[in-house]
Amino acid sequence: MTDMDNIYLASDSKARKEMLRAFGIRFKVMPSRVKERKSRGKLTFAELVKKNALDKASSVAGRVSSGIIVAADTITVQNKKVFGKPKDIKDARRMLKVLSRAPQWLYTGIAVIRKQGAMLKVLTDCEKTKVYMDRLSDSQISDYFSKVSPLDKAGSFDIQGRGAFFIKRIEGCYYNVVGLPVRKLYRMLKKLNVNILSVVLCSGALVFWCTLLSGCSTEYNIATGQEESFYYTTDREVALGKAIEKEVEKEEKLDGDPLVQKRVQDIGKKIAAVCDRKEIDYTFKVLEDDEVNAVSLPGGIIYINKGLVDKVSNDDELAAVLAHEVAHVVARHSIKKLQGMQAYSVLRILVTVAPGGGKVGSAADAAFVELLLGYSREDELLADQLGARYSKLAGYNPRGMIDFLEKLQEVNRRKPLAPKSYFKTHPYVPDRIRVVKGELGEGMDFEDYINIEQKPH
Repeated sequence: MTDMDNIYLASDSKARKEMLRAFGIRFKVMPSRVKERKSRGKLTFAELVKKNALDKASSVAGRVSSGIIVAADTITVQNKKVFGKPKDIKDARRMLKVLSRAPQWLYTGIAVIRKQGAMLKVLTDCEKTKVYMDRLSDSQISDYFSKVSPLDKAGSFDIQGRGAFFIKRIEGCYYNVVGLPVRKLYRMLKKLNVNILSVVLCSGALVFWCTLLSGCSTEYNIATGQEESFYYTTDREVALGKAIEKEVEKEEKLDGDPLVQKRVQDIGKKIAAVCDRKEIDYTFKVLEDDEVNAVSLPGGIIYINKGLVDKVSNDDELAAVLAHEVAHVVARHSIKKLQGMQAYSVLRILVTVAPGGGKVGSAADAAFVELLLGYSREDELLADQLGARYSKLAGYNPRGMIDFLEKLQEVNRRKPLAPKSYFKTHPYVPDRIRVVKGELGEGMDFEDYINIEQKPH
């Protein structure tokens, strides 16, 4: 490799360094000596971060004879006020409390300079992402700061770590919130005729980049009835699920009642025996958690909270919930969600996880949180449809699905949503009931029609 191939990161940011390493990119760290401009004057927020990034890149470019210099600058903006990195813990506490009260925008400016002797090619760009956060109490902030240092983070939080637990949703590029929008960076490097695949560290990362940017294997998905692309074989999907399972059970406690565990396992096995995907071994476990929720992991690992088990009236309703989660596994919704989201932590799993692979604890935590937040409405409706079908095939009354949905709707009317509510991202209940009735060949009544959600599925 020549000096011309050297990539210099004009930052000592831990998150940016880990991100580039996760993608297997060779680089050298050369922090700039430029002080970031905080007052924007007549500049827009996008112009401010691009100017700061360019100043950093230019500073490093003056210290090397040739190479590719990458610099970035991130700010958080709420109500036209700029939040950078906090000065101390007191400032971080104040900052995070303010930011949790309303949505904010994350702006990241990127500057890339390609230098060869006296010749310079310069590009700048900006990415912005809107972040919605749960309102945080003083005790929640104290607990967060006891585990995570906020002093090197714009806005005092990290979305790729424990900060993910209080992020409701984002609109835009996930990597931008981490601090380096890699898709934008890739496109800028491409414009400068830099082949990113030529500076990859190892063949595994090279395969990943080729897959991410060029496509992947295609197979027929029996649940959706379509040809779909997956990065992972079934074996790798199972390995991924086991990595997440291991981390989940470090943090979450399994319910100690063996009769409850056996009830769920027995019903789950009957559902698994009639589903459309039998090449994996399904696992059913009850967590000691009062929230009414359930979640399926890649590879057939399904968790159901004790709060949900207590809420159902009979085995038909419990079978409906388990069949819904099995349907997500059959349709490979979790794998597609983790493939599709632009999440550094999750993609780090996809790069490293394998039998005997590396440490993936924080990545597995992030993946579990992402799956808890729910699937798309289309995915949920398909899982309802398939769940009703599997319940019936397993010998249960498929109307248990409708009974349980109606029960949850009534509960939902009486109390606000909890952070991990089963309804947080699910479609309107009447819309879900309509889909189940359609699967069962039942006619719709007037209420079904007037409550149909006005969105295509």
